[in-house]
Amino acid sequence: MNYLKTGILLIALTLLFVWVGGLLGGREGMQIAFGMALIMNFVSYWFSDKIVLSMYGAKEVKEGAYPDLHRIVRSLTQEIGLPMPKVYVIQQDAPNAFATGRGPSHAAVCATTGIMETLSEDELKGVIAHELGHIKNRDILIMTVTATVAGAIMMLANMARWAMIFGGGRSRDDRGGSSNAAGLLVAMIIAPLAATLIQLAISRSREYEADKRGAQFTHSPMGLANALRKLDEASKFKKMKVSPQTAHMFIVNPLSGDFFATLFSTHPPIKERIRRLESMVVA
Repeated sequence: MNYLKTGILLIALTLLFVWVGGLLGGREGMQIAFGMALIMNFVSYWFSDKIVLSMYGAKEVKEGAYPDLHRIVRSLTQEIGLPMPKVYVIQQDAPNAFATGRGPSHAAVCATTGIMETLSEDELKGVIAHELGHIKNRDILIMTVTATVAGAIMMLANMARWAMIFGGGRSRDDRGGSSNAAGLLVAMIIAPLAATLIQLAISRSREYEADKRGAQFTHSPMGLANALRKLDEASKFKKMKVSPQTAHMFIVNPLSGDFFATLFSTHPPIKERIRRLESMVVA
């Protein structure tokens, strides 16, 4: 059922993008937006991992440089039955981690140096298991495509804003200046909000599933629960510069502390995630 809901939300996000294109350029704008959506999904499928990793200066590391991290990833993938993903590290004090790629055979796990310094081995194992849960569930492609389309909607909203400032040229299908202005206003305000809400709904459901998978993989729900508690606390003091469109890929929200970013956070509340993990502990 979760996959069905996710699929419906992805379709809704793509249709929203095409609709905004129509508001800006009429029928021709819709056709252009639809073509852009196809291109973006193609690029996301084949190059999403390279794009995201390069955004944050992540470097692929060999076992000799980070033996403990490699050992944890290898032992978990062998137990789960996943191919060994590439291992990346970001030289960053803020503790966080994410997974990316287009599928289990083309995946990467990335951790900051800060998370390896902050967590115990059991806690780090829980975090890596969570990211492998995303890979196992094939969430990483879904979440990257979501980020790409949502980012494009934000771009169209900015175009609408500039169109409003410079007079809001009429589309071929809309002869009324006032109705065209109303369409631009909708594109500028409503569309980004709708895109954010859809992105939020997709990401939150996938985070809960990855938490559950991670706890099952390690047979230790408290390892991940304790890690989330530490990461939540550390994120308040050690900030990481990230794009809002990719923030949902990290295990904890790197934008926490910003009121508006937290209000529309793509991550479920940490307390609720911890509560669910603790409920999995067998008394």
